[in-house]
Amino acid sequence: MNDTPKGQDASSVHGSILLVDDDKFLLDMYGMKFTGAGFTVQTCLSAEEALDALRKGFVADVILFDLVMPEHDGFSFLETRHTENLVPGAILIALTNQSNDAEKKRAEEFGVEHFIVKASMIPSEVVEVVKKGIAKSNDRNPKA
Repeated sequence: MNDTPKGQDASSVHGSILLVDDDKFLLDMYGMKFTGAGFTVQTCLSAEEALDALRKGFVADVILFDLVMPEHDGFSFLETRHTENLVPGAILIALTNQSNDAEKKRAEEFGVEHFIVKASMIPSEVVEVVKKGIAKSNDRNPKA
């Protein structure tokens, strides 16, 4: 969603979020937080489910994903998303318990803009990071 006027503060930013995490409790909690903040939310319990949602046409402004998941991890998800050119303009945010520099660097190589360690932020802070990311993206790419 690119209809936020340039310079508008992040508190009024909305859009669509694809949440990918194998932890149903966290997925539900973040889903409620983002829905309550006015976002359209698609939740997925696996990388494959998320890829299917994107292939079927869900257009995410932000993809918020875990790195550690069974079967296909977050890096596998990023690689397939890139190869298939699925929502190339989406803001990518890793929301994980991984905190080592090698994984952060690898994530950045895939275009991940934010690397959030789950234990370091409460959900409302994560919502604010997403809002600021969308506002910043809208400022860089204003709607014509």
